[in-house]
Formats: sequence, C-alpha cells, structure tokens
Amino acid sequence: MSLLAVGTLAYDDVYTPFGEVKQIEAGSCTYIAMAATYFAQPVQLVSVIGGDYNDAFLADLERRGADLEGVEVIPDGKSFYWAGRYHDDMMGRDTLDTQLNVLADFDPKVPESYRNTDYVMLGNLTPSVQSRVIDQMAHRPKLIALDTMNFWMDVALDDLKEVLKRIDVLIINDEEARQLSGELSLLTAAAKIVEMGPKILIIKKGEHGALLFEEDKVFYAPALLLAKVVDPTGAGDTFAGGLVGYLAATDDLSFENLKRAVIYGSAMASFVVEDFGTRRMQNLDREQIDARVARFVELMNVSL
Repeated sequence: MSLLAVGTLAYDDVYTPFGEVKQIEAGSCTYIAMAATYFAQPVQLVSVIGGDYNDAFLADLERRGADLEGVEVIPDGKSFYWAGRYHDDMMGRDTLDTQLNVLADFDPKVPESYRNTDYVMLGNLTPSVQSRVIDQMAHRPKLIALDTMNFWMDVALDDLKEVLKRIDVLIINDEEARQLSGELSLLTAAAKIVEMGPKILIIKKGEHGALLFEEDKVFYAPALLLAKVVDPTGAGDTFAGGLVGYLAATDDLSFENLKRAVIYGSAMASFVVEDFGTRRMQNLDREQIDARVARFVELMNVSL
C-alpha cells in the first residue's frame, strides 16, 4: 500500500567526531522516504523546497519509489537549512544555525491523488500544520502516525493536544514523553499520553532501544550495538519511515505486527547512523535489511 509522508526536505551541515559534511540532503521527509520505500511504494511526499534543491537527489528519490507531486517548489526561494555539531560522546549536539527559508510559510497542499491514502506519517512540524494535512484527507486513514518534539510542547501545547486526539500512533523519545506527561516513570507517562488520544505509543530511547505501548500490552526492542556511529541525524525519522513503511506494506495493525514493525524501524535506524546523511541508506538491499533484522531477533531470543 502507499504511504503519505509530510515533513521537510532540507540541507544540513553536520559536524561529528568522525568528520563533517556540508549541504547534505536531509530533512524528515528525506529520511522517512529513504527508509519507507524499501517496503511500501509509492511514498507520497508533501513538503516544500527552494529552487536550490538538488535535482539529481530528487530524481533518485523518485527512482526509489517516492512520489513528488506534493513537493512544492519555490523557484526563487532557499530550502530549509540546519547546522549542528555533535558532542564527543555523540549523545548531545549543539545547533549552530537554523534557517527556515521556504519552510517559514509552508502551508501543506495534499494533492487529490494522495487524499485516499490509508497510511499517513506526519513528520515533526507545527501541530497546526499537521492538523491541516488531516483535514485534507478524503476519508479517515487506517493509520495516522505523528512525530513531535519538546519545542512544540513549549510553544504550541494546546495545538499539539488537539492533533493528538486525531491520530493513532505517537512516536517520541523518552525525554519528550516525560515532558508531555509530566511523569518520570515511562510506564505512567505512557498511560497518561494514551489518554490524550493516540491508541499506540512508541517511545524511542536512543542507544537503549524503543518501547511500544498499546492498551495493556508493552513490547521492548533493544538497540543494536554498533562498532561506529558516524552521524545520528535522522535516526528518528528513519525509524519512523521503516516502521510505518512496514505497516503499510503488510497492512496488518495487530500487536504482533506492530512489534515486527518496531524491529524493522530499528534496523533501518541502525543503518542510517553508520554514515552521514542518507549515504548508507542509498546502498542497501532487502537482503542486508533482513540480515540486520535477524541480528535483532537473535539479540532478543532467550530460552529459560
């Protein structure tokens, strides 16, 4: 099945202890599409770019199964830009520059051909923008997943709470879950967040894996121990793309399949951090993905 993804197509400058890159293609839509197209096609993108965006990179996204009809191009505008430097432990980072550029006036327009899509991934954007996308759907999708961040909890909490009532899956990290719920215990935090609307909650814990909550059921997926993490940028969006892409491909929302989707999302995220930007994602095949998933399964397998 197809998947609708809404978010950013951007340029990043990234500095880590393993090197640096400038003007590398990035953004939530980029990472979501790179991961999701390995499972579901087409991945219909809704975003905005300036006339400066790399045409060859866009053509490669299309070749992989991305549909760019919903990408608005502002010919005389500049694309969203972010620069950041990671700390030596790769756990924290400092933002050096953020330029919204064409994103500042982004008003998503969902093409008619996208409006019957059953699976929707709303990348990290203003909650009111996320709501406007849902407003444009011709029917209630089978699944709407949403990513958000601390910033929107600080400046747009009421709007965020409104959009949470309209979605099925919320994907956030542990710090965000604690802030949104006001609880330190992630179990208690999950119960409070589910009361806000989403039936399914996924809490990312970075190098410590991810937690899946649905009703009274809980699943924990460990993170894979990697020899080198080169660039963590986009890991969360890649996880989301792999997860929702797998769900769209299998069209199965049972808890058992949600667990599988978390593993596939984790596997995709484990690839993307091994190089800058989407470079590692561009050279994968399904055999490599399945082998990486098997490593996760082996890591969790125990007999007592």
